[in-house]
Amino acid sequence: MLESLEGFIKPGSEEESLVNQLDFNRLPRHVAVIMDGNGRWAKKRNRPRVEGHRAGSKSVREIVETCGRIGIQYLSLYAFSKENWKRPKKEIATLWRLLEDYLKKEDKVLVKNNFRLKVIGQKTSIPQSVIEELERVEALTKNNDRLTILLALNYGGRSEIVDAVKRIMEDPDLKSDSLDEAKFSQYLYTADIPDPDLLIRTSGELRVSNFLLWQIAYSEIWITEELWPDFRKKHLLHALVEFQKRERRFGDIRPNVEHT
Repeated sequence: MLESLEGFIKPGSEEESLVNQLDFNRLPRHVAVIMDGNGRWAKKRNRPRVEGHRAGSKSVREIVETCGRIGIQYLSLYAFSKENWKRPKKEIATLWRLLEDYLKKEDKVLVKNNFRLKVIGQKTSIPQSVIEELERVEALTKNNDRLTILLALNYGGRSEIVDAVKRIMEDPDLKSDSLDEAKFSQYLYTADIPDPDLLIRTSGELRVSNFLLWQIAYSEIWITEELWPDFRKKHLLHALVEFQKRERRFGDIRPNVEHT
């Protein structure tokens, strides 16, 4: 077991069994998560939806820490989609307040653990006080390189592609015959970030919900029935074990080890 996991993984636990199945030389560089099920979690317990979001923040803390400890380099979290604006105004306001409080409380933790925060999405419409906190923490952690956390806010995969096309059209130095997939990727929100190797979706839904549409072209997808507030390190470890059982061919007939 990695030294960084000592005291974090209980001896004799299910987590330890899963850790022992992992090849730490073949971990995914980038894990993306569609965090779904907060509302259903609260409804099952006859609680307000906001309680589901509060419970979900605990899962965020544990998954971030787990990724940092085991050596994942990039973690993308789908926190607020462009479609989420359709929710009740009170719920939306609570979501932004929870995020703002989280940033104020967790900034020292990010710095201490050498974690970097990067926001992807359109900052328009996000409350100004939240934008200020996001930019403060982004600046505070910009040189950290142990784990990069990409927080998708007011995000839509189609909007990202449209925004990329707009930037291409505004670039006077770009010639059409030089535009290929690699070059196009440099105009996305995730420029210089490797594509996700593994996409995790909680709550059992079988869709990608407009998340990282360009980037997940060859991502392995793992779906769990667990609602996000119940998702813990054992579920992440299980996803990583299952990921390592798959052969990634990238369109070839043989596994392509260069992409793992």
